[in-house]
Amino acid sequence: MSETDALFQAVAAARETEVLALVRERLSAGVSPLDILAECNRGMIELGNRFAAGECFLPDLMFGGMIMKQVMAELKPHLGAGPEKTAHATVALGTVEHDVHDIGKDIVATMLRGAGFEVIDLGVDVPPQRFVEAIRQYKPRVVGMSVLLTTCFKSVIATVEAIRTAGLRDSVAVMVGGAAAGPLLAEKAGCDFYGKTAVDGVKYAASLVGLA
Repeated sequence: MSETDALFQAVAAARETEVLALVRERLSAGVSPLDILAECNRGMIELGNRFAAGECFLPDLMFGGMIMKQVMAELKPHLGAGPEKTAHATVALGTVEHDVHDIGKDIVATMLRGAGFEVIDLGVDVPPQRFVEAIRQYKPRVVGMSVLLTTCFKSVIATVEAIRTAGLRDSVAVMVGGAAAGPLLAEKAGCDFYGKTAVDGVKYAASLVGLA
């Protein structure tokens, strides 16, 4: 197994000690920190694939995200302009207006960061206009809405409509997920994608930037 494969497999298996040791070894050997980060990102995507296949569990995904935070701390001094310059793209996430649940959103955010995205977390109970403001300010490639309550269907529809009215709909991909979401809601609201799981959302975002 090559050093590259070893790092990939260690991240994909969420083996913290091994990941950090390999990162330090590769830095000492003069390997580009961007190449190291790319391999770790690939490992995080594989970890998501294993979760989707039932080969690991939710705590593994969360732990993988924690490991990636440590990896970024190791790489930051070697990245010059900072890790923010290494992000594949920006994703803005928020739980829609009148819904205050954040567990699903937080899992998606953790996985996206682990896969190399810059994540703008708008929080919970986010009004449509706040999503619009975030698109204008951060210019994300993707906007993700989380909805757990069926009573908040109208918030999803209103958010997409606000983005459209602001003339920003063509500039961003819109995805929706959460316990109350489904294909019919995504279609009615005019979303580009419905994700049944956190992994689905990450895979969709990755596909837009050529990572999946």
